[in-house]
Amino acid sequence: MSLPSPQDEHFLRHAIALSRQVRDSGKHPFAAIVVDADGNIVAEAGNDSLPPDGDPTRHAELVAAALAARRLSPAALAKATLYSSAEPCAMCAGAIYWCGIGRVVYALSEHALLGLTGDHPENPTFSLPCREVFARGQRRIEVIGPLMEDEAAAPHAGFWTL
Repeated sequence: MSLPSPQDEHFLRHAIALSRQVRDSGKHPFAAIVVDADGNIVAEAGNDSLPPDGDPTRHAELVAAALAARRLSPAALAKATLYSSAEPCAMCAGAIYWCGIGRVVYALSEHALLGLTGDHPENPTFSLPCREVFARGQRRIEVIGPLMEDEAAAPHAGFWTL
């Protein structure tokens, strides 16, 4: 397994800061960015799945991956990294795989997220690590995480209380 680089920490902090902005706008505090091999942000997204107006499939990772797939060639996607404030769920891991993104770096683990959200009806966690989803595919995706979980948990503080 690879170790995170200073660039990884920089972009992960950017995704965490974006998750705070998303929360401040009243939505679920998740965010993701896609960075190309040259260190350029090519896509960023916040979660847009909050009912009643949101679409439950518009998780930040899925939206960012889809935007990147429209902006980069398959070869460039294979060298790109998706940075996420939280571990991609099974749906988002599938989107990352199908878009051809070659690397994922995430902050908050699904397990730690469950500790924050509990049984909140708007975030029924799926106990399926993204590594397990990726391991079932024919293409290798490098995964680094969890990292900076305390920083990534901060935007969730008090959000999931009923």
